[in-house]
Amino acid sequence: MDKKIVTITGYKGGVGKSTTAIHLATFFSEKGKTVLVDGDQNRTTLAWSKRGSFPFPTVDERQALKVVADAFFVVIDTPARPDSDDLKELSKGCDLLILPTKPDIVSLEPMLEMVKDLGDTNYRCLLTIVAPHPSKEGVTLQQELIKGGIPVFKSMIRRTSGFEKAAMEGVPIRDVKESRLRVAWRDYTALGKEVLEILK
Repeated sequence: MDKKIVTITGYKGGVGKSTTAIHLATFFSEKGKTVLVDGDQNRTTLAWSKRGSFPFPTVDERQALKVVADAFFVVIDTPARPDSDDLKELSKGCDLLILPTKPDIVSLEPMLEMVKDLGDTNYRCLLTIVAPHPSKEGVTLQQELIKGGIPVFKSMIRRTSGFEKAAMEGVPIRDVKESRLRVAWRDYTALGKEVLEILK
């Protein structure tokens, strides 16, 4: 398989962009050599990795060229709020662009603006920080996006305090020693499988 590049970006912070980059890279690392490139000014993924360890290298964009050469999967965490020209360049430079959004109007509106700028490129919206069952807000919004012709993942990432715990320990949620957090890892496993299907 050729090298696959997945980029995660958004017009708004706090929507699980870096968390998604880390957990997709964790999923891919089970399939082949993976590198996570932290292009965000906040360096969230690098800081997270330094508190513990990831099953893949995490580098900033200045070191990326050296490290990605023999990787099967490259996951790029970009700065939030790219302008429309940057966005088009980001979409051209990857195999799939992922746009995380929370299921609320404050997060959704910037994401819909972004979609207008993207036009006909290979992207998918991802609903993150979704209230768990019995709330139906995630499913309702997912159906609205589909009706509006916006490509959206079937998988949704449910809200859990486990991600904060994982960040404090410096590991992906998969490696936190609490069985109740397996559900959160299953959300990202389902997403990873969907991404692999799209990349085929």
